[in-house]
Formats: sequence, C-alpha cells, structure tokens
Amino acid sequence: MGKSQIKLFKPYRQNQVQLLPPSLDSLIEPSHPVRTVSDLIDQIDISLLIAQYSGRGASSYHPRMMLKVLVYGYMRNIYSSRKLEMAIKENIHFMWLAGGNQPDHHSINRFRSGRLKESLKTIFSQLVLLFHEAGYLSIKQLYTDGTKLEANANRYTFVWSKASKNNRQRVGKQLEELWSYAVGVAKEELMDTQPCDFEQLAPEEVAQTLKKIDQALQKVDKQSEAVAAHGGKEELKKKRQKLTYAKKAWPENLKKYEEQQAIAGDRNSYSKTDPDATFMRLKDDHMQNGQLKPAYNLQCSSNEQFILHYSLHQNPGDTLTLIPHLEGFEQSYGQMPEEITADSGYGSEQNYQYLEEQQVQAYVKYNYFHKEQRKRYAEKNSFKPSQLYYNAEQDYYVCPMGQKMTHIGQHTKKTASGFIQHLDRYQAQNCEGCPLRAACHKSKHNRIITINHQLNHYRQKAKEKLNSEEGIKRRKKRPCEIEAVFGILKQNRNFRRLSLRGLEKVEIEVGLHAVAHNFRKLAAKMTQKKGKDPLFPFQEPKRELHNTNQLLKVA
Repeated sequence: MGKSQIKLFKPYRQNQVQLLPPSLDSLIEPSHPVRTVSDLIDQIDISLLIAQYSGRGASSYHPRMMLKVLVYGYMRNIYSSRKLEMAIKENIHFMWLAGGNQPDHHSINRFRSGRLKESLKTIFSQLVLLFHEAGYLSIKQLYTDGTKLEANANRYTFVWSKASKNNRQRVGKQLEELWSYAVGVAKEELMDTQPCDFEQLAPEEVAQTLKKIDQALQKVDKQSEAVAAHGGKEELKKKRQKLTYAKKAWPENLKKYEEQQAIAGDRNSYSKTDPDATFMRLKDDHMQNGQLKPAYNLQCSSNEQFILHYSLHQNPGDTLTLIPHLEGFEQSYGQMPEEITADSGYGSEQNYQYLEEQQVQAYVKYNYFHKEQRKRYAEKNSFKPSQLYYNAEQDYYVCPMGQKMTHIGQHTKKTASGFIQHLDRYQAQNCEGCPLRAACHKSKHNRIITINHQLNHYRQKAKEKLNSEEGIKRRKKRPCEIEAVFGILKQNRNFRRLSLRGLEKVEIEVGLHAVAHNFRKLAAKMTQKKGKDPLFPFQEPKRELHNTNQLLKVA
C-alpha cells in the first residue's frame, strides 16, 4: 500500500477572537445595490416625513434609517414587518443600513402604515427626478396602462350597491301596502297624515309611521264592515304580525342600507372586510374560470421600464382613470408630460379632449383601431356608420345604396363621469324595397344612425398619429415598457395580492413596491457601466439637491 495522501483544509476556528474586528462596511461590496439605496435616500429631502413626528415622549428611530430598511426589504422581496425585524438582526446589509438599531416589527409597521402616509409620493417623485437628472429616464414621455391587484379581503363577503337600493325600495313598497291597508280599515285615525314618499323616508320617519299604523290597528273593531271589506279578521291578523316584525327590523335595516350606499358611493360593490376594495373581474385562472374578486385598479406610467407615476383607483375600467392619473403626475412634478402612449382602454372623447387641452401628444388607441388595420375590415363592415361617406359641407351621409341620410336632430348624453357628449342623428329617405335592407338594418322604418362628430374627429387624428412613423415606434415600444413592468411586479416579485387593507395603506404598499422596482432597475443599469463608480453619476460630482423644486429646475 502507498502512503496515504495528506488532506488539506482551510483553518476553521469558530471561537477565534480578532484583535481588530472587521466593520460591517468592509464586509459589503463597493458595487452592492444596498449602497445605492443608502446613498440616494441620503440625498433626498424628508422634511415632510419628519413633520409626522410630534416630538413628544421617548425618542424615535430615525425616519431616514427606517425608510432605507423598508425600501431595501421590498427590493429583496421581504414585505413582512416580522421578517424585516429578523433581517435587521441577522443580515449584514440590513445591519449596516440600520446602523446598529434594532426596531421591532411594531415600530416598522407603525412607520409604514402611519408615518409614510403623507410623504411617500413626494419621496418617490424626488427619486424619479434624481434618475431623470442622471439620464436613466425621461419624465417627458409616458407609457401608461393599468392592472388589477387583488385586495387583502375575504372573497365571499361583499355588498352590492344595487341590492341595497332594491332592499330599500322593497321596504318602502311594503310600508306603503301597510299604510294603504291601515287607511282602509281605520281611515279616521290616519286622516291627512300620509307621508309623501315611502321609499325616501329616513329610518326615524319609518319608525314613526309604523307607530301610527300600530296605534290605528289597535283601535280597529274586528267585526267592522271595513275589516270585512279588506280580507276579514285573518288578513288583519297577518298585517299585525307583519307590523310587529317591521317595527323591530325595518328601521335598523334601513340604517344598514344607508350605510352601505354611503360606503359604496358611485361603485357597484365593496368588500365587507376591506370596504375600499371593489369587486372586479380579474383574468381567468388556469381552468379558464372568471375571477370576480375584491381588487384595486393600479395605474402606472413608465419610461425605460422605470415607474414614473402610480395611482390607485376603485373603478374597474381604465377609461375614467387617465385624467386623475395625469393630474396626480402634474401635482408630483409640476408639469404635464409631452407625450403619452396608451392602449384602447383610454380612447374616450373626454380623454382625447383633455389631452388636447393640456397640449400632450397622445398616441392613444381607440376601441376598434386594430380591427381597422386589417385589409378586409372595410369590406366586411361596409354598413357600419363609420364606413359611410359623409359630406361635411352639406352635413349629410350617404347610405350603401347611394341615398342621402339627412340630419334630423341633435341630443346630448351624459357619461358615467358627467361628461356631456353631443350626438347627431341622420335618417335615410326611403328604405322601402331596398335590396340591401336586410344587411343594412333591422328597423321597420327608415334607417337612423347616431353620430358623435367630435369623437370621430379625435379618432381620425389619433389614427393618423398612430400610423405615422413615430406612432408605430411608440406602439412597438409600449408592450416592452409598461407591460414588462407589470410582468416583473406580478410574476417575478409575486405581487399579485396586497398585504395591507384600506386605500391609504394600499397606496403606501404600492408606492414601496414602485420605489423598490426603480432601485432594482437602477442597480441593473449600473452594472452595465463598466469601469465607472457603481454610484455614478450620483456621486460624480456630488450634488446636494434636497427638495423637489431644486430637482425640477435641474430636470
């Protein structure tokens, strides 16, 4: 047998004491993203965040430190306050950010849910402006779209606004029936005291009305002719039983219905466990089953896959969200974007008009834009009003058979948002015996079409822009921009369901995800800059820009 081979191992001394123990800073790589988070948050103005502290009582953890810990936690997919507390004790990156502090999960949660409520949007916009100043993005071009996030709420406890209204109307009708019966058998007791509208009575008024009916029925003689004429003693007994139930239930039920309608507002539904969440149709699951769940409508605008602005809405459609979304953008940055690109969900007359008034170049599709691009669209849809010839000078349309369709009137229509549309109506002169009538329309009379000229004007302008060289470029880039952002958040980061409840807290949660997403994107961009400082150009040269106004001047 040969000599045994000597096995060498690196020294392992678990309890070795170091004369000069290493600092946490020396253990973190110079190019690590945690340094980028720390450096940039050190540069922004957090005076609005500091103003949330009263200054009374015991000292608080520094808000800049807490903000760094939260942002970096969201970068690392650590969203739970308890897991953040654990990371601060075990992870050297969190230890370094915390500077030796060890806030517990209660402190972290209070800071996130309470302190950030008024200041996170300002912090977010300052960071975006720093990225803009460094040349990573532009706040002048937006790519906008929406996605739905499932709320942290019970999926099976909900209130439908229409059901509350119907229940209230039903109570009103039953009350009116009781009153009519009481008047029939005891007219003298209820003379000249009839309420004007039973369905609009307040709960207190309903209780008073029921009391009057009860007093009147108690004085009714069971043997009287009036009782016999209205169903006899058995009917009187049923009405008294119903009255007994009504006095106990109806006033309380009406209060409940009023509260439900007040919470729902203009929405069609809300969740009982998160009243700010609305039931929305989410995308089908793997079994192709429709998903109706409590959710929020998240609207985002991006550039170079950085999130520039976000807003949360309680209505499921995207059409009504664009104007408040852009108003929030202007409030954050003090200016409107120069361009916006969006899909057909935003192509309404109100939105086109608003973008034109704000002098924003709009590359916004309308609902059948893609169908119009097909070669045989005009041939297959030759009877649609949009395909008919229109003489603008003499204001008439020409039907497929060549007849004039003359203007017969105009009316207005109010949309769900309160926007007034002006619609014109045109009618054919004689459809009798027309060989194309069966394919043209199904009316028994001459065909009438309704036209929104203003909307057609906006759509024609949008079509020209979208089919231009620049428009085609924007259309190609849009899916790679905002759709990629949603894919990263929902698929890569598993941000499909919210952790917090209530609109204010959900906005904070979404804002932290947006900040973390931008830092992750920044870290990826920085790794592509070979031979440069990992924090370039935020440190070279070092610039002290501590408020949004200063940043806007630079931008």
